[in-house]
Amino acid sequence: MSESTNEEIHQSEKQGDWPVEIVRSRKRRKTVNGQIKDGVLVIQAPAIMTDRELQPIITKLRKRLKAKLNVTPQTNDELVKRAKQLNREYFNGRLKWESIKYVTNQNKRYGSCSPTQRTIRLNHRLATMPGFVRDYVIVHELAHLEQANHGPKFWELVYQFPLTERARGYLMAVDMEEISGEKD
Repeated sequence: MSESTNEEIHQSEKQGDWPVEIVRSRKRRKTVNGQIKDGVLVIQAPAIMTDRELQPIITKLRKRLKAKLNVTPQTNDELVKRAKQLNREYFNGRLKWESIKYVTNQNKRYGSCSPTQRTIRLNHRLATMPGFVRDYVIVHELAHLEQANHGPKFWELVYQFPLTERARGYLMAVDMEEISGEKD
């Protein structure tokens, strides 16, 4: 991709969109399609199509997929629904909490959990990040309801979420997680 296209894509990621991978095919003549695979927007395009020609198509696909998937809850009510879904998916619905909400007073942390009070707070900046990043943070904080520390049993729970490594890398890149992985 050209340098300007990479800058545009990087800016889009900061606004809550997915990283892009372009797969070009000599067999493909006209059509371009895209799908989300493991948190990446995979674009399939004809080999002859330039980056400049692809950019507006990618922008449209992002917008359509984002609307279709509604991956980023913007309200606390939507956040509660997503946490319940992740609880069912990764913890068999066994976890209970009093509240989960976005907060604006966490400057260095991406989330926090008070297991005794059963409250979870997420940095409001997560609402504008890719859904897989927010989902990782929710799973991470839900895991603290069973394991208060960052020991092996805790990480075993967290790594049930298949995009854990990718999400942690994303958070490191935006300077929200320390390299040690111990900050939350």
